[in-house]
Amino acid sequence: MDFRFDLIADYAPYFWKGTLLTIGFSIASILLGTVFGLLIGLGKMMKNKLLAFPFECYITLFRGTPLLVQILIIHFGVVPLFTGSTNGIIAAIVGLSLNSAAYIAEIFRAGIQSIDRGQMEASRSLGMSHVQAMRYVILPQAFKRMIPPLGNEFIVLLKDSSLASVIAAPELMYWGRAMQGQYYRVWEPLLTAALIYLILTLTLSFILNRLERRLSTE
Repeated sequence: MDFRFDLIADYAPYFWKGTLLTIGFSIASILLGTVFGLLIGLGKMMKNKLLAFPFECYITLFRGTPLLVQILIIHFGVVPLFTGSTNGIIAAIVGLSLNSAAYIAEIFRAGIQSIDRGQMEASRSLGMSHVQAMRYVILPQAFKRMIPPLGNEFIVLLKDSSLASVIAAPELMYWGRAMQGQYYRVWEPLLTAALIYLILTLTLSFILNRLERRLSTE
């Protein structure tokens, strides 16, 4: 196999730009997905089944349909509905955020429910409101238990960001496909993209492992 490192060197600036964009909208999607996921998870846990039903529907919808389909619908239907024209980067962030929120909601729900109910009762008996008890007592304890599944979800989201290439968001995989189309080469662009994704996921795994160890010692 004739592997052309010179072609990779020529395309290095584009891979660099794509990597920065991949990191950027992965971080944005993780932050938004975490916030939405917490709210949706708390909504699903409401005792009033009628109020909790829309949150259950949301989780079922986004977990039960392919992410690629969701991104395409958001790109061609939802974003133009609000902005008048579509935008690949915005559509990618929205799609990844909404999809990850459904999975993160279940992680938050499971983490919160793993805390003994006596913790909430004790907090309320001390005069705390439900919100205060959740903020200062339940969530800090639950968060430590949620780090491993949240870390896995963040890594999946980072890798799933490659799907944004189908809507022409100029992220890492987009430039890999562009290089493949320009030079009619397969190994160089795909292996380069795979290596960069591997480095990103290993870095994220390292950060999450350090965070988990630090919290476990507190």
